[in-house]
Amino acid sequence: MGNLCSLFTPPKPVKKRKPITKRQSSIGASSSGSGLNSNRWNNRVRSSSSRRDNKFEDALIQEHALAAAAVLFRQQNGGGGSLPFDRSASQRYQGSCSKKNQLPRSSSSRSRSSTDPLLQPHQFLNQGIKLDDLETNHFVLVHGGSFGAWCWYKTIALLEEDGFKVTAIDLAGCGINSININGIASLSQYVKPLTDILEKLPIGEKVILVGHDFGGACISYAMELFPSKISKAVFLAAAMLTNGQSTLDMFSLKAGQNDLMRKAQIFIYTNGNENPPTAIDLDKSLLKDLLFNQSPSKDVALASVSMRSIPFAPVLEKLSLSDANYGSVRRYYIETLEDNAIPVTLQENMINSSPPEKVYRLKGADHAPFFSKPQALHKLLLEIARISPA
Repeated sequence: MGNLCSLFTPPKPVKKRKPITKRQSSIGASSSGSGLNSNRWNNRVRSSSSRRDNKFEDALIQEHALAAAAVLFRQQNGGGGSLPFDRSASQRYQGSCSKKNQLPRSSSSRSRSSTDPLLQPHQFLNQGIKLDDLETNHFVLVHGGSFGAWCWYKTIALLEEDGFKVTAIDLAGCGINSININGIASLSQYVKPLTDILEKLPIGEKVILVGHDFGGACISYAMELFPSKISKAVFLAAAMLTNGQSTLDMFSLKAGQNDLMRKAQIFIYTNGNENPPTAIDLDKSLLKDLLFNQSPSKDVALASVSMRSIPFAPVLEKLSLSDANYGSVRRYYIETLEDNAIPVTLQENMINSSPPEKVYRLKGADHAPFFSKPQALHKLLLEIARISPA
């Protein structure tokens, strides 16, 4: 959700962006006779093959986006309440078939081998590592502000194909959760779908929490309440706060350095302009540049029709975090290096204020790495899952 420092400043008029047009590449001819014809034929073959690959990839992305949207629509019309976006609601993600889909390497700003083997998603269990050897095989994915469980559809599919159990939840007033976002008055109310899941876990069972964006504050709240039920906590371009801080406090540290976020914010005053805002919305015309500058266009389209407002009260709430509870959970941070919503400087500031066990960096990832770098993110989650218990 990014920098919320200019909360009561009316947003400036937003200029419409010019449509982006693709330039056609031309094929030059520098010879004559049969050689020219041969070159033209080879160019046609290569061009046709490239177009087929691009069409196949576009079709695959579109299929996933439409499938996730269809699940969301069915759940919205099949009964109210908060429903987990669980195994039955995920789509299978087929193995990669081109170099474009291979997993890129990632680097860490903490001590870590730079020669880690480059694994394909389905090779994880073929490296002598079994799910039974892990402390837990259960991921709980917590979305960020404005998002919902739908944003994890690629991550769910990749992890499930490796045999993991995955639960992606809708926080209160998000996704298909029917609570009125403007009526949410506390962080405890906002994160109740998450704390309900942790509370119902059998004794001795643990999960790996993954929090994105404002979801970082949400998993921190849960870590304080249920430290014995959380094996590891992963902060993905997320608010990683210290004791006594609110999300607004943290993001205000870099006030004035994110003009794009300030322009995108739209404050909702359900209780009248003389009272504080009840929610924050985002200008849809700026979503691409702010959150999805590296993401596929079809995922941006899915987000534009699925994102909802952010409740304002939880953003203001200061967390109470203790060393005995919150501090006992192993923390990991994943930086997104092309992030326009939470810039790397702000991510580094949070890391330096409360150093986690290890930091990873996702090159080429925008604020939505589950869209822009799904396989690289998947690889890092596998790496974190197989870290031995302390």
